Amino acid sequence: MAVFGSASAAPAKRVGRSAPASGVWRLPTYLVAALVLMPLAVIAFSWFDPQPDIWAHLLETQLWRLFKNTVLLLLGVGVIVALLGVSLAWLVATCEFPGRRWLDWGLMLPLAVPPYVLAFVFLGLFDYAGPVNTWARQSLGWEQGFGDVRSPAGVIVVMALVLYPYVYMLARSAFMAQGRELMDAARSLGVSPTRGFFKVALPMARPAIAAGMALALMETLADFGAVSVFNFDTFTTAIYKAWFGFYSLSAAAQLASLLLLVVLLALWGEQAARKGRRTASKSRQHARYQLRGGRAVAASGFCLCVFALAFFIPVCQLVAWTLEHLQDFNPRYWHFVKNSLVLAVLASVVAVTLALLAAFGQRQCPSAGLGFSSRLASLGYALPGSVLAVGILLVLTLIENNLLQPVARWLGVGQVLMGSLLALVLAYVIRFYSVAFGPVQSSLEAIRPSYQEVAQTLGAGRWRILRQVYLPMLRPGILTAALLVLVDTLKEMPATLLLRPFGWDTLAVRIFEMTAEGQWEQAALPAVTLVVVSIMPVVMMIRRSR
Repeated sequence: MAVFGSASAAPAKRVGRSAPASGVWRLPTYLVAALVLMPLAVIAFSWFDPQPDIWAHLLETQLWRLFKNTVLLLLGVGVIVALLGVSLAWLVATCEFPGRRWLDWGLMLPLAVPPYVLAFVFLGLFDYAGPVNTWARQSLGWEQGFGDVRSPAGVIVVMALVLYPYVYMLARSAFMAQGRELMDAARSLGVSPTRGFFKVALPMARPAIAAGMALALMETLADFGAVSVFNFDTFTTAIYKAWFGFYSLSAAAQLASLLLLVVLLALWGEQAARKGRRTASKSRQHARYQLRGGRAVAASGFCLCVFALAFFIPVCQLVAWTLEHLQDFNPRYWHFVKNSLVLAVLASVVAVTLALLAAFGQRQCPSAGLGFSSRLASLGYALPGSVLAVGILLVLTLIENNLLQPVARWLGVGQVLMGSLLALVLAYVIRFYSVAFGPVQSSLEAIRPSYQEVAQTLGAGRWRILRQVYLPMLRPGILTAALLVLVDTLKEMPATLLLRPFGWDTLAVRIFEMTAEGQWEQAALPAVTLVVVSIMPVVMMIRRSR
């Protein structure tokens, strides 16, 4: 006991002597929080530069339609995502039917398909001149085929098929954590299975379902690619048109502020809904309900239908288009791959480094202010890429014109910040910092503080402890964070489209340009590349969920 007491006292004295230097470890968290706040503040102050002519035009022709379309998209996607995610999660978690084991993980694979990829595949398949409606007219005699996919219902279905796994994953874990005992107890009291689900299982899983729906709705608000493919105008497309159509960055910023207000209200509502609610986190091994006959066929058919529409058929169509047009292979494909990888690696390295230093700093110097700054820094993931792009461009414009331009003229050089990779990498880091911070912090929390205490008694400083003690043990978490940021960066479209330097076309930008011209086949190869790369983090999530 005496030895333990002396060992624990030594680090305390050491920390006390180095207390003034502890502020260095707070800097990464404060830096990211400031990076998040700067574009938001500039967007808010954009209202001091009114654009009466543009707003008169928007109010007269578009604003009400933008609001109506955005609300309709949110409501439609929210309802379908909840229905699909909860029903699939309940079947997979509590029932046994043919194909359940592989559908358990197969139903998560649609997360690997970017929304804008599924959007143009659906148009290629289900458009009036597409193969599905052509077959319906020729074989079934249906003049209108299966209807017009270029409709609000079409974009809602596409978004829901891509985003339902958010609800499915969390609801599945919640249902598995409940076990079967509560439902059996309810049935012993005379409660029917259907009523038991709505009265017992569903209320207990509500926090997890709410969290999944919040993620899905945030992605819906942030989407630009899918709605632009369907020509379905929302606030994200209006920001792009105000920037490149009206050539007014101020009008784009003001539209971005309205979208940002919706995002913040959604975040506040999600936090309020989950406040004080808890859900079990450990999965239990329990006997599932054995479905037989028609029920088993219906369960398998329902799950297979969703899996086929959301992943299997689109991927097969992309592969078919790619193979059919291999002779028209564009040599610039490798240029798109190189640009995408350079940007993704840069963003991944910066985001993971900041996340590592911030997580280690919070462990060394915990405080209420640091915790608040950390939550503020994580807000970047909730910001749509188009909003970030507008805010960052405004910030860099102010810095360029007021601080750097006089120096650049004196040195005889052009613009320093504008038209560089800095703006784009900065947007990626702000948006995906929380994606990197989560795995790093989880890995750090699994390391016992006693390792650091022993290293301190041997005279090691914090930098040496981080380098020689923590880094080797944090390697899996760091690699996970780097992979997640890399894949999210590869798929990011609106920020890339708005901020990329001249000539820096990426795979996502190539897909946007080809789909804007209706050339689905030419967009297939870049789309297949993104899907294949995106499967890797999905597989990691599948393993972790098991």
